[in-house]
Amino acid sequence: MKRVSTVTVKKRIVTVFLLGLLLLAIIIIRLGYVQFVMGERLTGQAHDLWTRDISFQAERGYILDAEGDILAENVTAPSVIAIPRQVEEPEDAAGKLAKILGMPEEKVLENLTKNESSVSFRPEGIKISEEQETAIRELNMKGIYLAKDSKRHYPYGDDLSHVLGFTGIDNQGLMGLELSYEDKLAGEPGSLSFYSDAKGRRLDNLADVYKPPTDGLNLKTTINSKVQAIMERELDAAVLKYNPDGALAIALNPKTGGVLGMTTRPNFHPENYQDVDASIFGRNLPIWSTYEPGSTFKIITLAAALEEKVVDLEEDTYHDTGHITVGGAKIRCWKSGGHGHQSYLEVVQNSCNPGFVNLGQLLGTEKLFSYIDAFGFGKKTGIDLQGEGNGILFNPENVGPVELATTSFGQGVSVTPIQQVMAVAAAINGGYLYEPYIAEEWIDPVTGETVEKVEPNMKQRVISSGTSDEVRSALESVVAQGTGRPAYVDGYRVGGKTGTAQKVGPNGGYLENNYIVSFIGFAPADDPEIVVYVAVDNPKNTIQFGGVVAAPIVGTIIGDSLRAMEVKPRDDGLEKDYLWPEQPKVEVPDMIGQTKQELAEYLLDLTIETNGEGEYIADQSPKPGTKLEPGSTVRIYLSDEKHR
Repeated sequence: MKRVSTVTVKKRIVTVFLLGLLLLAIIIIRLGYVQFVMGERLTGQAHDLWTRDISFQAERGYILDAEGDILAENVTAPSVIAIPRQVEEPEDAAGKLAKILGMPEEKVLENLTKNESSVSFRPEGIKISEEQETAIRELNMKGIYLAKDSKRHYPYGDDLSHVLGFTGIDNQGLMGLELSYEDKLAGEPGSLSFYSDAKGRRLDNLADVYKPPTDGLNLKTTINSKVQAIMERELDAAVLKYNPDGALAIALNPKTGGVLGMTTRPNFHPENYQDVDASIFGRNLPIWSTYEPGSTFKIITLAAALEEKVVDLEEDTYHDTGHITVGGAKIRCWKSGGHGHQSYLEVVQNSCNPGFVNLGQLLGTEKLFSYIDAFGFGKKTGIDLQGEGNGILFNPENVGPVELATTSFGQGVSVTPIQQVMAVAAAINGGYLYEPYIAEEWIDPVTGETVEKVEPNMKQRVISSGTSDEVRSALESVVAQGTGRPAYVDGYRVGGKTGTAQKVGPNGGYLENNYIVSFIGFAPADDPEIVVYVAVDNPKNTIQFGGVVAAPIVGTIIGDSLRAMEVKPRDDGLEKDYLWPEQPKVEVPDMIGQTKQELAEYLLDLTIETNGEGEYIADQSPKPGTKLEPGSTVRIYLSDEKHR
């Protein structure tokens, strides 16, 4: 037998020891690498394998009006979530859930047996009703959870629908302000994480991890809900009376560009937008529609002519024969036979087309179109809503005598209502062209503090304050003494301009007896607080003139809005010229303290209605000084005692 020497044995032992030591070192290094280098990543992966997440949507920020009244809010509406591995009897659970949610049982069972950490039931199980929530809670089924959720609610129904817009099933903004400011309104979602074993069973010995959602910011707008309600009421009445193809209204603060109200017909309820055609909710007419503005555009021609001093409204005159010939084309006045000899102020009051053609000729193509550009036509205003149109203008290089003439009185050009409103606001606010806006402040929903405030954006000055004064004065005379008389409001100085625009048909020609009639007004005329524009598309069973259809609507909106805005009435405005069959209003006298017999001394064109018994008049309604239509009723309250 061969003997192994002691030295060899020792060498082998040392070699084995060193190999073992090396292996141990490798293991230690590997363990250290796994622990310290890969530890965080592996722990995260293990955490992902062990945990199941239930997400919690953040509360969407409220939308408020200028006074803080809620225009859009959230109401609780939980959603159903299932953890398939925790459901003990899928078939039984599917039958019960299907009945409550109104889903096919097969579809529910398919969800409950999926190899996923969690499933939802879309769309039937998203934002369920109170009754459904109660029914599911009473079942108390393992693996079925109700996640906190909410849905959007609009307290004013279809009011302001095109401006507010709406949200989808996941509370994401799809239109209007909801879409424009999705990033600030939406907030950040939260979650509840719990630990489970490989079979999905909950590990109750490990604590759940809750990450709270961050709610969206509240949006305070420039909208005045009182003004908005007045506009909605008047447009509803116009739709009932005239059955138009469409209608729109805008109210705006001319000193800032802040929108006070905006509405469109037809409209829709934001919570039920699926019930109407996309063409209804997808077209916010005040910013989307483009059409020839008609005579409201004459305000721009007037402002340009006054700024360039090509005419003096009082001193210069124009003789209107009923038409003017330009480039071989005969352009007619709306009044057959014309207005005869008139000052240029009367040209404005009478909305005389040939007179405005003459103003355009005095200005020339270059100057007129430079003002049209400066007033913001042909480009978007920048309002914070989607879908704004650009409008269409003649290229000045292609403008001949006829194009210059028609542009001067608002024909042959295409503008959007919001462009028209902003341009007129600039003409009467001292000459400042503002960017229209609706979002005014962003408010922290927890602290109530303002985190961001939007300041008015003045783009440029287009005319001088002196010219703006002249424009306001001329337009006030239009309402008191010209074609805008139906917009006159007792106690307030109102200025404005009518518009009657022909509509272009599919073949490029003008339609017969189919007009867009409009009126734009502002008040108080010496220091405007509000500009209101109303356009009615193809009103039926009436004379299609802006002064007949739109002017009375604007007058009512302005009068009621100024009272709602607490602007005090005054008596220093121009007196209205009454034309047959109009009759001046009757001022209610002070009858308190008088006897019944003394009533006979008042030669009133009013109806007296008595209430109570006695000899003396103790009170009356309306108050003394109120102006009423002839034949209106005044109520008096009698007493045995004399009051004063």
